[in-house]
Amino acid sequence: MNNTAVPMQHTFGQEVSLRDSIKRALQGYFDELGKETPANVYNIVLEQFELPLLQKVMEYTRNNQSRAAKVLGLSRGTLRKKLKTYDML
Repeated sequence: MNNTAVPMQHTFGQEVSLRDSIKRALQGYFDELGKETPANVYNIVLEQFELPLLQKVMEYTRNNQSRAAKVLGLSRGTLRKKLKTYDML
């Protein structure tokens, strides 16, 4: 099974995957735009997703960068670069 499709339990008892949650969020984003044409959606989505991901993984690993890099599947250097980007160092 692909890790992105692993179901997560919500408090209201319904199982949904991370992918489904992202799809719903994106649908809401596009619905709110109406007839406006967005630009740089890829970068916007990455930024909106990456920061909370880094925050939660750093919290989970108690700010252990080596463990966080392993959890994320990144090199420690790449993780440090991303942490600096978001002023987390």
